[in-house]
Amino acid sequence: MSVEIDHSARVVLVTGSGAGIGREIARWMARAGASVAVHDIRAEKTAETAALIAEEEGTARAFAADLRDDAAIDQLVADVVAWGGGLDIAVNNVGMMAGRPPARFVDMDGAYWRDLVDQNLVLTALCGRAEALAMMEQGGGVIINVSSGETTRPSPMMSSYAAAKAAINHLTWSMAVELGPHNIRVNAIAPGTTLTERVKEVFPPGHYDAIVAATPLRRETLPEELGRLAVYLASDLARCTTGQLILADAGAFLSRTRPPNLGQNAV
Repeated sequence: MSVEIDHSARVVLVTGSGAGIGREIARWMARAGASVAVHDIRAEKTAETAALIAEEEGTARAFAADLRDDAAIDQLVADVVAWGGGLDIAVNNVGMMAGRPPARFVDMDGAYWRDLVDQNLVLTALCGRAEALAMMEQGGGVIINVSSGETTRPSPMMSSYAAAKAAINHLTWSMAVELGPHNIRVNAIAPGTTLTERVKEVFPPGHYDAIVAATPLRRETLPEELGRLAVYLASDLARCTTGQLILADAGAFLSRTRPPNLGQNAV
């Protein structure tokens, strides 16, 4: 007997899927047969991801939108529904550092905090709202919020990012309770340090290796592993799972100490 995950009759929206973790989630959803709406603020990046999926004979369409505009969020979901005939799965992956460098807590002013909270918590909440309304009309669906392993431990130089992501964990629980009666499951995944393009830009030489060495498994989290996890959580194999934070961090949350000499770029 074999067990396979088949999303071939499902429409998936992955926000922030022009690169990195979002791109791999989109690719793995397509590999499972889903029709994937690829979103990013950068039109060229959405096109790249959609082209990669097409090369693997998957189905995808690129949607470019700046989700910092509330109306753009509702329009994106409406466009995806019009394209695919519905919305079955949504992965809210927009986030990161909003173009801000890591900083000490005492150096983060109001603008810094608002940028981080808006780009992480607020965008996730407003995307989830629009997605949930579409799913309620069709009788159910699955929402996956992307959190962070930084929410499970102190995060020097990243306190605003970690706090905003931790709020997403709580948001996920509340969404799961409110949306459960509408047959909508809501879970969050928390990646460990993942070597994406953005991380490469921030980390000095040697720091990434030091972080990896501090995990119990002595390895990093790969973007494709997060793609596989999202495919599973969206499937009927996980149909009894909602309101959960799933860590995919090589056990980093178990580490009581930080790698030495990471300085201000510790993540």
